[in-house]
Amino acid sequence: MSDSLVTLEIEKLVAGGFGLARDDAGVVLVRGALPGERVTASIKAGKGVRQGSVVEVLRRSPDRVDGPDLPTADLGHATYEAQLAYKRGFVEEALTRIAKIRHEVEETVPSPDAWNYRNTAQYLITPQGFAYRERRGNDPLVFQADPLVMPEIQAILDKLDPERLDPATEIAFRASKLTGEVVAAIIGSGEPRQYLRASDHLMDAGVVGVSLAEPAGKRFSAGVRLIAGEGEIRERFGSVEVSVSAVGFAQVNPQAAGLAYIHAAELAGKGDHAADLYGGAGAIARHLAPNFRRVTVLDTSKEALERGRQDVQQSGQKNITYRQGDAARFSEMGADVIVVDPPRAGLDEAARQHIQHSTADRLVYISCDPATWARDVGELARYGWKLGTVTPHDFYPQTSHVEIVSVLER
Repeated sequence: MSDSLVTLEIEKLVAGGFGLARDDAGVVLVRGALPGERVTASIKAGKGVRQGSVVEVLRRSPDRVDGPDLPTADLGHATYEAQLAYKRGFVEEALTRIAKIRHEVEETVPSPDAWNYRNTAQYLITPQGFAYRERRGNDPLVFQADPLVMPEIQAILDKLDPERLDPATEIAFRASKLTGEVVAAIIGSGEPRQYLRASDHLMDAGVVGVSLAEPAGKRFSAGVRLIAGEGEIRERFGSVEVSVSAVGFAQVNPQAAGLAYIHAAELAGKGDHAADLYGGAGAIARHLAPNFRRVTVLDTSKEALERGRQDVQQSGQKNITYRQGDAARFSEMGADVIVVDPPRAGLDEAARQHIQHSTADRLVYISCDPATWARDVGELARYGWKLGTVTPHDFYPQTSHVEIVSVLER
């Protein structure tokens, strides 16, 4: 079946950054369209809701700008002010449609930088140059410059010759806004000695450390070895400094994440014991620590917990305890406030049950996915929790992703 060309009126923008339109055959989701526009779109035939992309804009939205045609910037064709409004709309729609709750959503908190904000990036290494993994089933997209990454990463990229990174197949970077340093991880099979030439080339280009990671289905799960220099660098999130690496999880926009962590700590208030579930290295927990007698961080990642223990040793904070474990099994903690920042899948049923049966009367819920957040909020509301402040935060300008900081009380 070949794609068909259709002229459509775009009603609104929905999660994922798609423009929603309708024709005689039903709903169509169009990538690259904005509300109020009339467009010609190429629509893929198939079962379920049809999807397509803009071929020509016949009537432009006043919010449209000329943005980069990149898979990483699916809202780069809208003004930044419009992006913030759309993201608030995604959260409002998730609340009414999924949680079945009518509730005020605050204005989206903007990122301090709308471009060049990402402190991390991962690219394919091809003979033609560095390339984005194309998410929509096309070939890798070779690029000259990445407008989303921090200038420190771009400066390294400008000095690299992909051929001299052989036999690596991919490369990941992490930069620090605090220090200006960059660490790299090359991804490839084999022994570290096979990558010494690549490592030297990266160090000459200005990185302060190079690691080697085995290719794996789940990112960096097959083992990482340090080849040269430093494995970690220091970064500031809100009011705390943490260690970050090219291979460990940390938010990609430290300035925007810092604003959200400060906000989350304000919503958590004061008390005896706070539990930070899915707490990673404890950046949020460390914002809670001044207002609670003790704080417990729970996470399944041994690497993140170890990094967190080292960070609090350096900072001198003595009331934070790190524990390895599943968020669904924390009921014996006896916390009066719980903070959760789960992965995209949200809270599973067991975690929601444990929150319900815990001693906590306040829950601060941070989410990177409006749909799973709304599902969980709706479920907790049926248990008797009351939703308070809901604030979208923009960690990912030029994309359709939005972060949410919210609070629920019994």
